[in-house]
Amino acid sequence: MDNKIITKFTIANEQGIDTLINLTKDIAREKFSVTLTQSALEEYIAFNFNGETLIDEMNSMSNQWLVVYLNDEAAGYTRLTTNGKRPLSIDNKKAIRIADFGVLLKYATSGCIESMFEKCISISKSYQAIWLNEYENNPLLNYFENNGFKIQDEKTEMDELPIPSVYLIKEQQTA
Repeated sequence: MDNKIITKFTIANEQGIDTLINLTKDIAREKFSVTLTQSALEEYIAFNFNGETLIDEMNSMSNQWLVVYLNDEAAGYTRLTTNGKRPLSIDNKKAIRIADFGVLLKYATSGCIESMFEKCISISKSYQAIWLNEYENNPLLNYFENNGFKIQDEKTEMDELPIPSVYLIKEQQTA
């Protein structure tokens, strides 16, 4: 049987919120459990991925939320946003950020990463640049680099976490 992978927009209804609450918490734990103390990780999750915060973020006109499904099971999510501290090199450009890009480890080799990435690129076509701010040891950095993103020299920290991160930028030709 072939795996059915679909990446689609998520809205702030009960199902969308429940799906995101579960995904965001699980992916944050997988992503940061070796980098943060247990208490710092739980504080980060409680602050950023509770129902009220997610509803506010989902209803923000600056954000678009995507969830990737494998055989109808939620496997990962991302948020596209025009918010966030930008790298200096794109400060005056029409740019969008791929934020919170993550797929559960058990789906890492299923094609879900590629599906979600392709949807992000498709949505971002009208922008001059796409940027990410990812922690330095994120295993997905190579994937982004292999797909046109360039790591910047400018050093920064994650938006909500005191861990070193890097900016990645993909310059685009707009129509």
